[in-house]
Amino acid sequence: MQKMYRIKLITTVGVLVSCLILLTGCGKPPGTSGPPQMGTPEVAVVTVQTEQATLTTELPGRTSAFRVAEIRPQISGLIQKRLFTEGSDVKAEDVLYQIDPAPFQSALDNAKAALSKAAANLPAIRLRAERYRDLLADKAVSQQDYDDAAAALQQVKAEIEYWKATVETAQINLGYTSIIAPISGRIGISNVTEGALVTAHQPTPLATIQQLDPIYVDVPQSTTELLRLKRRLEEGHLKHDVRNQNKVKLILEDGTKYPLEGTLQFRDVSVDPTTGSVILRVIFPNPKGVLLPGMFVRAIVKEGVNKQALLIPQQAVSRDPKGNPVVLIVNAGGKVEQRMLTLDRAIGDKWIVSAGLTPGERVVVEGLQKVRPGLAVKVVPFNENKTGHVPAATESQPQKRTDGGR
Repeated sequence: MQKMYRIKLITTVGVLVSCLILLTGCGKPPGTSGPPQMGTPEVAVVTVQTEQATLTTELPGRTSAFRVAEIRPQISGLIQKRLFTEGSDVKAEDVLYQIDPAPFQSALDNAKAALSKAAANLPAIRLRAERYRDLLADKAVSQQDYDDAAAALQQVKAEIEYWKATVETAQINLGYTSIIAPISGRIGISNVTEGALVTAHQPTPLATIQQLDPIYVDVPQSTTELLRLKRRLEEGHLKHDVRNQNKVKLILEDGTKYPLEGTLQFRDVSVDPTTGSVILRVIFPNPKGVLLPGMFVRAIVKEGVNKQALLIPQQAVSRDPKGNPVVLIVNAGGKVEQRMLTLDRAIGDKWIVSAGLTPGERVVVEGLQKVRPGLAVKVVPFNENKTGHVPAATESQPQKRTDGGR
């Protein structure tokens, strides 16, 4: 029994020693305690600097023809021919319609004949009046006879002038039988066909011509925005770029950019009481006819140049629970601080900061999810051109995010 007891005791001691050895092997190295320490968080920052920025406003607008001519007859008559193709381009002085000229030619011939008749009577009546004047001096004719002869002469002269005017009117009316294009442009559908009876100055046009090159774009701008712009110019926050101030760019309905720039012509002086806006009229070249009257477009109007603008990447800006814009900055001591911002507008992928930052401060752009205010961080420059995936984070090299930490 004692022998068996010694064997069990030795076995138990051996098991305990083995367990102790295993526990010792799995333990932490001497001199360590608590969880493993992480490295200092690394963040990418941009240093805020003032730079020149051109401020623009994107406004909705609608195109309208540069010139519009509604074709109406100036005489009444029967349409003999239509001399254009609907939807084609016509030039000024092209004949569009031909009205039956026969009755107008007849009226001209009658007027000419009457003029010739009156002119034929003039020499005889003039000679009679002259003879009576000479005889009146010798008392050979009475004063009444001379007065009648002089009156007849004046009457014949008046008839000649009347028939001259009648001939001229008949010639004008005959010319109106050919209805011509007053301007060059694109003509629309014809509202009449051959054989239609038209009347002078009728309310319904025969057709409409629109000049599309160049073309107008009418853009409404709110008076609130207009007053704000004037105030910023007066206070010196904006400067007029004299060379490019009146240049306007255009975005089409499908989102594509129109390749040619327009020129701002004027701002209307009347405010629309229903919308509280004024109209900006911009003229654009349209050589290929891409812009058609009535199209909705978006115009990018240049307001001015801010030579002291503070720009930061949009990914650096987050929102607090109330929706206010905030950023994290790294102060001179290498610690993170939170700043409330006042933003003006977006330019590309950046925000213009009106208040909250000063030049020289470092704004955190990447690594926002790893830091909080008061934490010491390691700063690296932000690389805007960095693309691709970043390797997984390790203790010695924390992961750098490219999504702005949001």
